[in-house]
Amino acid sequence: MSTIVISGVDGFVGRHVVDAVLDAGHSAWGIAREPISDERLRARLQRVAVADLTAEWPEGFFGDAVVHLAGLAAVGPSFDAPQEYITGNSSMVTHLGEAALRSGRDGLRVIGVSSGSVYAGGSPHPLTETSPTAPTSPYVVSKLLVETQFAYYRTRGLRTTIVRPFNHVGPGQRPGFLIPDLVRRLCGLQEGSALAVGNLDARRDYTDVRDVARAYVDLALLDDSQPLYNVASGRSRSGREILEMVCTALGRPLPPLEVDPAFIRPNDPAEVVGDASLLRATGWEPRTPLERSIEDFVASAV
Repeated sequence: MSTIVISGVDGFVGRHVVDAVLDAGHSAWGIAREPISDERLRARLQRVAVADLTAEWPEGFFGDAVVHLAGLAAVGPSFDAPQEYITGNSSMVTHLGEAALRSGRDGLRVIGVSSGSVYAGGSPHPLTETSPTAPTSPYVVSKLLVETQFAYYRTRGLRTTIVRPFNHVGPGQRPGFLIPDLVRRLCGLQEGSALAVGNLDARRDYTDVRDVARAYVDLALLDDSQPLYNVASGRSRSGREILEMVCTALGRPLPPLEVDPAFIRPNDPAEVVGDASLLRATGWEPRTPLERSIEDFVASAV
C-alpha cells in the first residue's frame, strides 16, 4: 500500500483524487488551506495538514508520492489579479521542492498539475505534448512558470511528472467555470428572458473529473513515466452543445440567447482539443460520457 499526499485536497479535483486513491487500495493524506469541514472527506484521509502553501510546505509531509493540485485555477479572474496568480502558484512549487530536498526526499514522486490552456492558439489539432505554447493569460503564465520549476526539480532528483489537463467537469465543480455558471444562470432565469452567453461556437475538450483524478493517481503509482502528459478526451464540443446538454439535464427548454461581451475572453482560441496518446499508452482511458458528467453535476448542485 502506498501513501499519496494531495495538496488542495478540499478542492473540486482533490476530493475525487482521494476517492481514486482509496479505490486503488492506497491511503491518502491531504493538505488544505483551512480546516476541513466536510466530514466525509475528513474521514477518508489518514492524515491532514492545514497550511498556506504560498508560505511553507508542511515539514516531512510527503508520503510515497504527491499530487500537487493546490493553486489558483481560473483563467478569467487572473486578468484582474495577474501577480497574485503568478506569485501564488509559483511559490507553492518552490516550497514543495525545497522542503523535499531538505528532507532528503530527492527521489520523491511528484505529479505537478499544469493546464491544457498553455497551448498556443492556431496550432494544428489535436494538440500533443510537443505543440507550441503561448502566454495568453496571467493564469497561463503562472502554469508555464510552474512547469519550468517542476522540470528544474526533476534535475535535482525529484521524480516530477507534469500533467496538462484540458477542461474537466463533473460533480462538485464550483462557480467560475462554464457548466456551473450556466446552471446557476439558467436556474435564476425568468421565463421568456434571454440568457446572456459568450462565444458558444468555441469548442473545447472536456473530460470527466473522475477520469482526470484516476489519471493522476495512475501516474503517481507508475514507476517509470514520461516528464509530461496531456489529460484529454481527444474530442472537442462547442459551447452550444454544452448549453443544450445542461438544459436537457435541468429539464428546461433552450432559452433565447443574447451575446454579452463581458463573457468573451481576450485571446480565446476557436478550438482546443488534446491528444492523450502518451497517457493512453499507460493503460488509462476516459470512461465517462460528457452527458453523464453534466447530469451528475446538475444532480449534485440543484
